[in-house]
Amino acid sequence: MSWQLKILRVFLRQVARRSLARQPDSAGARRWFERGAWLNARGRPWLHFTPDDLGGVPALWTVKPDSGAPIILYLHGGGYVMGNPRTHAALGAYLKRKAGLEVCLPDYRLAPEHPFPAAFDDARAAWRALIAAGHAPERIILGGDSAGGGLALALLGHLCATGQPRPAGVFAFSPFTDMTLEGPSIVQNARSEILLPISRLERLRDRVLQGADPRDPRISPLYGTFLGAPPVLIQVARTEILHSDSTRMVQHLRAQGVTVTLQERGNLPHVWQYFHGWLPEARASLAEAAAFIRAQAGPPPSAES
Repeated sequence: MSWQLKILRVFLRQVARRSLARQPDSAGARRWFERGAWLNARGRPWLHFTPDDLGGVPALWTVKPDSGAPIILYLHGGGYVMGNPRTHAALGAYLKRKAGLEVCLPDYRLAPEHPFPAAFDDARAAWRALIAAGHAPERIILGGDSAGGGLALALLGHLCATGQPRPAGVFAFSPFTDMTLEGPSIVQNARSEILLPISRLERLRDRVLQGADPRDPRISPLYGTFLGAPPVLIQVARTEILHSDSTRMVQHLRAQGVTVTLQERGNLPHVWQYFHGWLPEARASLAEAAAFIRAQAGPPPSAES
């Protein structure tokens, strides 16, 4: 464990988790996340990104690429109630540097103002808009963290279930895959969880679903169909309350013949990759993710193509 991680663990557990648990509503949580993102990124890297419109869904690109170039479609985390492309711009820029692909971050709608299935509908609209703009599905890598990781897997399941072209690969950091909240690690890791306030999970689910079925695969990909899916990479910490969301998802995917790489780490916070500017452990995991991305995306287009 690095000295940076030792310090960050104390800060997240004693300050960030308690502060997040005290946020009175989604608006307050969003402001909290924005402030934290600014401190984590040490600035506003999104100011250098390129805005776009993907079928009515606002988005930010690291740099808008030529049609046909391999790209990453990245869906941000935040429990479906907070987060946006700005909060994840630093992570997107780092993925670009390591993987060598431009990154697109859609600004999908958030609950409770826009409950399920708004986020899924926007992710699907962004996917369709990219294809309509000339980006071949087999040159798109789909990824995300936490709720965004679950959303990426939900979109993959929809594409498989409806017989549509799939992305070249999918990666997810600590994905939220089961809105029933039945994963055993939610109880087993209640004491070891560093960042997420377990006391707010049920309230979060109610804000997002507003009466919808928590087993709907568009919000809980653990119950989806993935026959014919491309390779998937999942990274998760063993100490997270959402650890079993990842391990059960891996079992579900493998049972349907999907090639899955599970990279488990210990004593790390939820979506530790987000802290790449501070943690050597985050940079090491992102290097592994970048290697997976490059392997699935294939070589860049030649000058003659």
